[in-house]
Amino acid sequence: MPFYRFDELPSETISPHYSTAAGGTVTGTKIEVGLYRMPAGTGAAPHRHPNEQIVYVLRGRIRARIGQQAQDVSAGGVIHIPPDTVHEIHALEDTQFISSKDLVEGKGSKGWSAQAPVKK
Repeated sequence: MPFYRFDELPSETISPHYSTAAGGTVTGTKIEVGLYRMPAGTGAAPHRHPNEQIVYVLRGRIRARIGQQAQDVSAGGVIHIPPDTVHEIHALEDTQFISSKDLVEGKGSKGWSAQAPVKK
C-alpha cells in the first residue's frame, strides 16, 4: 500500500528495550519513517544501532547526546545520528518528532532494539 496516515496507524513503542517513544511507523524495503511522541521526563537510554537516523522535532524540546556532543533541540530542529554512534535523548517537554532510519539487514528500530542498549 503506497499511502498512509500516521493517525490511522497502530501506536506502539518503537524500541521497548531502551526508549519510551511511541507512535506509528511505515516500513519500506530500505527505509522506515515514524511519527512518535515522547512524554516529558522520559526518553531513550544510551544505545547504538547500525542504522543511520535523522530526527526532526515537530513539537516540544529534547536534550540529545550524539557521541560526545550534547544539545537541547526544540521544534524545527534536526538531529543526524550516524550509524553505530552511541546516542541518547531525554524529553524536556512533551515532544513529537519524525524519525527516519535506513534498514540494515532488513531491520529498523524494532529489529535492533534488543541489541542496541549500551551499558554505562
